[in-house]
Amino acid sequence: MGIFERFLSLWVALAIAVGVGLGFAAPGLFELVARLEWARVNLVVAVLIWLMIYPMMLKVEPKCLKDVGRRPKGLALTLVVNWLVKPFTMAALALFFFKVVFAGLLPAEDAQQYIAGMILLGVAPCTAMVFVWSHLTDGDANYTLVQVSVNDIILVFAFAPIAGLLLGVTDLQVPWETLLASVIIFVVIPLGAGMFTHHRLMKSGGPEAVEELAGLLKPTSIVGLLLTVILLFGFQAETIVEQPGRVVLIAIPLLIQSYGIFAIAYGAARALRLPFDVAAPAAMIGTSNFFELAVAVAISLFGLSSGAALATVVGVLIEVPVMLSLVAFANRTRGWFPVAAPS
Repeated sequence: MGIFERFLSLWVALAIAVGVGLGFAAPGLFELVARLEWARVNLVVAVLIWLMIYPMMLKVEPKCLKDVGRRPKGLALTLVVNWLVKPFTMAALALFFFKVVFAGLLPAEDAQQYIAGMILLGVAPCTAMVFVWSHLTDGDANYTLVQVSVNDIILVFAFAPIAGLLLGVTDLQVPWETLLASVIIFVVIPLGAGMFTHHRLMKSGGPEAVEELAGLLKPTSIVGLLLTVILLFGFQAETIVEQPGRVVLIAIPLLIQSYGIFAIAYGAARALRLPFDVAAPAAMIGTSNFFELAVAVAISLFGLSSGAALATVVGVLIEVPVMLSLVAFANRTRGWFPVAAPS
């Protein structure tokens, strides 16, 4: 591995510190960046995510997508974890911690708001960042694309009913423009660019040219990740410093949920003897969150300064460090899985 990959945890820690520091030193800059959005999706963050996922999209081969149907176990695992396990374990953990463990530490109204925000995170499986985690674990690009695409389709129909059920809200308004914009920005555009480049490189230099460009862009992908961390922590610098206790209380059940869901999915993938390049992304999708959607819904339902919005923001803050730790764990345990899909 290059210097970026070997010391990634150090770079992320420095990026967090830089983000918080800049958030206080230049709040006007972050306010300006925060206003650059379309359908509640920040366009600067979108560009950085493109930098991260473009190298993986280069490896997508349309003619290979049909092969995913011959290996349905990984897709089935993703769907079961995302829609039959994750939302309900998140709701259960939120209720347990804020109704039992932290009872008396917070006003009841605030506790209820934090529960709501955590539930919204639990019902929103990841779309964009999964491509980053899959890329860092050398995941199967074609399979990951199908996993994300199928989850996006289900998300359109399942998000509102499940969130409404768990929140006890029957008239939940889903910001469809945010959902549609996110799919276009984080999947359709980089996929189109990657496939176009792949086609041109295959004609001019073959598979070696594709791999060479993907290798050259890998440091760019890591830089995009670090800049994203700086932005996310810069946006929320004031909250982190002024409400550290509340951030910690919210983070505890979110951390348990993240590592617990990964353990369930990764353990099931090992039991199913999935190949590593399918097992790792399958576990990552359920663990990571579609935080753009969760934050947007929390704000629309409860308000920008609500506890629910704060809970979704804490989910954003812990996302990258948690997922990087799981990427490192997955890469160390790739020997647990077969190299090729079982027949």
